[in-house]
Formats: sequence, C-alpha cells, structure tokens
Amino acid sequence: MKKILVIEDNLEIRENTAELLELSNYSVLTAENGKVGVEVAISNTPDLIICDIMMPELDGYGVINIAHNNPILRNIPFIFLSAKAEPSDFRKGMQLGADDYISKPFDASDLLTAVESRLKKAEALQQQIAQGMEGMNQLLAVSSSEKALTSFVEGRHLDKYKKKQLIFTEGNHPNRLYYIQKGKVKLFKMNEDGKELIVSLHNEGDFFGYIALLEGTTYKVSAEAIEPSEIAAIPKGEFEELMNSNPEVAKKFIKLLASNVAEKEQQLLNIAYSSLRRKVADALLSFQHKFQKNKEEPFLIEMSRENLASIAGTATESLIRTLSDFKTEKLIDVKDGSIIILNELKLKKMVN
Repeated sequence: MKKILVIEDNLEIRENTAELLELSNYSVLTAENGKVGVEVAISNTPDLIICDIMMPELDGYGVINIAHNNPILRNIPFIFLSAKAEPSDFRKGMQLGADDYISKPFDASDLLTAVESRLKKAEALQQQIAQGMEGMNQLLAVSSSEKALTSFVEGRHLDKYKKKQLIFTEGNHPNRLYYIQKGKVKLFKMNEDGKELIVSLHNEGDFFGYIALLEGTTYKVSAEAIEPSEIAAIPKGEFEELMNSNPEVAKKFIKLLASNVAEKEQQLLNIAYSSLRRKVADALLSFQHKFQKNKEEPFLIEMSRENLASIAGTATESLIRTLSDFKTEKLIDVKDGSIIILNELKLKKMVN
C-alpha cells in the first residue's frame, strides 16, 4: 500500500483529503504545518507528498526546498495543493521541483488522477534507472533538471516569427534565452563578402542563445526562423536565477555547450577536408537527423538550396549540381523542391 503524506494547515481540507485518499486504498499521514510535515516525512518516508503553500511555521516552498536537499526525500514525488493560482505562483512551485500543482477548490478525480500518475512515473523511473551511484545521478538528472526546464517555459508568452525573420543579430548584447515551441531556427555567421555559414540548426523543444548569456559576451552569431515559428523569450535574470539555484540545470547547459563544441569541430573538419560530394551528403544527413521525428515515414528536406549550401560550406551552384548527380544515382529524389533521401547508407559511406 502506497504511503502519502498530506501537509495542510486547514483541518477540514486536511481531513477530507486524507479520507479521500484512504478510500482509494492509500495509507495516509497528515501534518498541520510545514515544520511538522518535514519531521513526519523524514521519520516515515512517504511515497508521495501533497503540500499546501501558505502555512504557518514553514510554508510549502520551504518544505520542498528542504525535501530536495535531503537525500531521503529528494526523489519523492511532490504535489502542491494551494489556493494560489497565479501563473507566477505555479511557475515558482514547478521551478522548485514540484511534480504537479492543483488549485483549490479541487475536484476529487483531478487529485486522484494526479496522485496515480505521479506514483506510476516514480515507479517507472526506479525500474528503468540502474542502482548505485551512477543510477542515482541519472535519476537526479531526469527528475530535477528536465522537470525544472519544462516548468521554466510552461505558460510563457510566445512570440511569432515569419519565415526568414531575424530573432537576434551578431554583435548585439544578449538579454534573453530562447525556447522553440514550434518551428525551426538557424544560427549563422556572415563574412565580409556577405557569404553565410550556418553554424547550427534548432528544432522544437530546443533552447538557443544561451552561449552568449553564459559567456557574458555579445552574440557571435545571428538567429533566423527558417519556417514560421513560435518562440518563448525568457529574461536573462530568470535564466541566471535558475542556473544558480539548480545545479542539475547548470550541468545540462554545460553538456549542451560541450556538444556544440564537438559539432563545430566536426563541421570545420568536413569543410576543410571533405570532398564536395561528401559535404553535400553530410549536410543532407545532418538535416534529416536533426528534424526527422518518425523514422518509419519518408522525410522531406524542405530547405532552400542557399541554406543547404551554407550548411555544407559550399557554393549554391555546386550544391545544385551535386544534388542533380545524387538524383541520377538514385541516392535522393526531388519532389516540388523537397528532397527525399532514398539511400541513407550510401550517403553515410560517401568517400572523399
């Protein structure tokens, strides 16, 4: 029988919630304020905590902060139950690491659904992640950084960008972290002759613009939507606060930086030493790898020849001639300007 701790200063709500959970076959512990709740949690180790926010002695934010700094409690699912229903309150709770947020007054079915969902997710994580220190590190990464980042962008205003519309330009000072809710974005540099080199491509669910924020420098690249896109712009101060308060989030962005460095090194090697055919093959494969969601369905590369040439690091005319050769060799097909890869294996094995 799963054990649930209910921390709530209102006696009627506390008793009604406990009764509802007991009728649903859960073992229930109760506490009348945050201080007592922490003591009960440490001594009894519940499987899930339901906690009010506004309480005497210690509020809900204090409870979750203590829980996440306690090795016994930090991975226990945590649900806020509160009359504070402003988006800022919700965001603060989720940034602190809560798994869910239910507003008062609440429907019994909503609460039970949330409890069941969070318990099942916790069980799945425990089963999938290995035991020992390595497994614990993985668990922390999954349950902390991903949850904090997801809540960090939820409910934010989305700016809409048209195809080819600039988002920020090289040389400007950064004051936002960007998150792609919908669409695709390219980061690129221009040389003195106006020739463009695409540095990286970003898809739905990606953050971008963080390198300049972390370095404390101006943008070294420009960003442009390559299709109609919806993007959340997160103030620099909020990003820095999250980085400082959540070590797992900081580690995630460090890994993103390391990955960016590795990608740039490989891109430079390809541009410097690969043949034209190999450069074009790699550009097609990298685009497919980045944006293909369903591996079972044909993927259309819907990108201008100029952008593909920029990714490959070659002239547009050279790219077009090579694509024509690939089509003749039945490595790709072209329909209404979109490219379909027919023989991925041969493209991967393309020699210099």
